[in-house]
Amino acid sequence: MRHTHRTEKPSRRRAPRFELVSGNAICLDFTNTLDDRFSDEPKELLKDYVDLARFAEDTGALSAGYVDRLMEKSPMTPGESRHALEAAIQLRETMNTVFWAILNKKPVPAAALYTLNGYVQAAAQHLQLAPKNKNASGAFEWRFEETPLNFEAPMWPIARSAGELLASDQLQYIHACESKTCQWLFLDTSKNHRRRWCDMTKCGNRAKAQRFYNRKRKS
Repeated sequence: MRHTHRTEKPSRRRAPRFELVSGNAICLDFTNTLDDRFSDEPKELLKDYVDLARFAEDTGALSAGYVDRLMEKSPMTPGESRHALEAAIQLRETMNTVFWAILNKKPVPAAALYTLNGYVQAAAQHLQLAPKNKNASGAFEWRFEETPLNFEAPMWPIARSAGELLASDQLQYIHACESKTCQWLFLDTSKNHRRRWCDMTKCGNRAKAQRFYNRKRKS
């Protein structure tokens, strides 16, 4: 099952701003927008509303044209866009609480599940059936509405992704990067489900280099 609910392939008119390592679960990529979460100095990657809109663009969660309109209008209504950003961060932290409870094999806090359900239900109100292909008859798909313009739109695919992942048989494959300085979440879709790192070229290579260094010191 896919959990991205992308409306199109991610636009590359602008260089990507976010590292996407989750394996087609944008809800997990979204939890990773607080970098170095467990360090003394976590790094907030959603510093303003444009960052939130750019996440939607990088993941393809919303169409490129819709993302453009959101970014163009956000400076004109700073109160609304700021409120949407704060709500998105609440969604992110709620999902993080839920996913880490599952990872640690602990009960999911009732308050977190209640809050997440609210976001999932709100997202569902903006889903609509649309023809999947203009040239195909009888083929439809779920899409999120793009009119009227709504600053909370980037959250809808994220919340739906979380709801579907939690209700799927893929839940057992949510893993955290084994690097203690990272611990980004991802969906392990590897054949043997033994993926250890968010990205082998980054955390994986650093771990290999550290092991090599340790062996050299011992020798």
